[in-house]
Amino acid sequence: MEVIDGEEISSRVREEVTDDVARMDRTPKLVAVLMSDDPASETYVRMKREAAEEVGIDSKTVHIEPDAPEDELLSTVAELNDDETVDGILVQLPLPDHVSKERAIEAVAPEKDVDGFHPFNKGLLLEGRPRFVPATPKGVVRMLHEHGVDLEGEHVVVVGRSDIVGKPLAALLFSRDVNATATVCHSRTEDLEQHTRAADIVVAAVGVPEFVTADMVSEGVVVVDVGINRVDDELVGDVAYDEVAEKASAITPVPGGVGPMTVASLLENTVESARLRDVSQDSSS
Repeated sequence: MEVIDGEEISSRVREEVTDDVARMDRTPKLVAVLMSDDPASETYVRMKREAAEEVGIDSKTVHIEPDAPEDELLSTVAELNDDETVDGILVQLPLPDHVSKERAIEAVAPEKDVDGFHPFNKGLLLEGRPRFVPATPKGVVRMLHEHGVDLEGEHVVVVGRSDIVGKPLAALLFSRDVNATATVCHSRTEDLEQHTRAADIVVAAVGVPEFVTADMVSEGVVVVDVGINRVDDELVGDVAYDEVAEKASAITPVPGGVGPMTVASLLENTVESARLRDVSQDSSS
């Protein structure tokens, strides 16, 4: 069994991003909007900011009080849309209950939506001509490729149909650039084990601690664990790691697997946004 080291692979990706930034005529800028006092959200935003600064990307966090009206968030995003120095905008989720996640995501200009959550960018992904692929799906595919897993023609079962991971990952997997066969399972899937045991690769993104167990996978399967859950002060994934690892040919750990790749992919998207915006401005001048 091989452990797929997301930390090691993501460090190579960050080195590539550092080189790309060094060759640019200006410094890309990423702004996170945080409307939460949740410690986990604050940690995620800080990690993204620090990672951006390490590769040479200018990074900033805009804080909005959690009890502020929704219009304050939307007006803040509108100002960032109009700011020509800003290349990437991400609205950290989750948001307070009184704020519409959909309105917040759609408020971000598609050309600055480095999270890849805007419906316009999702549509481009489904059409097979993506601009910004959501960071976690992008990171999963890059990690598998870098580890030497050939996805072409392989049957990948994705457990979970979220808008952030499951759906866009499926679209990326069956794109002509990847050419995998993707099955998406969810809470209403009948005989889930039948699907997962038939898979060459299982991606767990269901948000339930240690949901995928050894009896749900076949010998030699490749397992990607997207989940990160805190149980008794310990971080665990959506896969029962110890027992599944005995059957897997390769598996990602938690932490140290998909998480670092998600951050690295976000940095890649920010640099790509800066490039695209520079090309657009040059062509219009």
